[in-house]
Amino acid sequence: MKFYDCATAPSPRLVRMFIAEKGLSDAIETVEVNLGAQEQMGDAFRAINPFCTVPVLETDDGQRFFTSQGCWRYLEETHPEPVLLGRDAGEKAAVADWVWRAEQEGFLAVGEGLRNAAKRLADRALTGPHNYAQIPALAERGRLRVGHFFALLDNTLADRKYLAGDAFSAADIMAFVTVEFAGWLKLTLPEDAANARRWFDAVKARPSAAV
Repeated sequence: MKFYDCATAPSPRLVRMFIAEKGLSDAIETVEVNLGAQEQMGDAFRAINPFCTVPVLETDDGQRFFTSQGCWRYLEETHPEPVLLGRDAGEKAAVADWVWRAEQEGFLAVGEGLRNAAKRLADRALTGPHNYAQIPALAERGRLRVGHFFALLDNTLADRKYLAGDAFSAADIMAFVTVEFAGWLKLTLPEDAANARRWFDAVKARPSAAV
């Protein structure tokens, strides 16, 4: 397999952590894509991914998956241990719910706050092959949404060890990368968010968090 990555970007880190949790870091070839130099917009990379984004996971038989969740699903099906997408029907549904919630209300909120404010991303308010102008009001809305997401995390983790229950899962990867991504906006978990901070410290102590 081959993994198209960018070491500084949060989206491929979602898959990088998943790969590390599966113990596959040494088994999958990594190809670094220079997003800072806009390599993803060039013809060579467009031939690999017409959506002009990373991550991309390329299988040994030539299939390619262009989203974190597509990559996750393929890796889970081909390397089922350790389980990261749920052990039974209820847990699989809970993981899927929390992956969606963390991405929509957390990860994309950070992206909204960042991509509508950063000068270097002028006319690149959304990822992908098309240019979109920044909307400054969305930057402030994104920051507000991140604060609400932090509160949701803290409340949810009051009675459980991990987001989807008692087992570490892809939901925790999505939420953890989101919290670290929020640092790009100089936003961090509140000091009084004891539940979220306990969870965050536990995830950060995992070897996969260092990738």
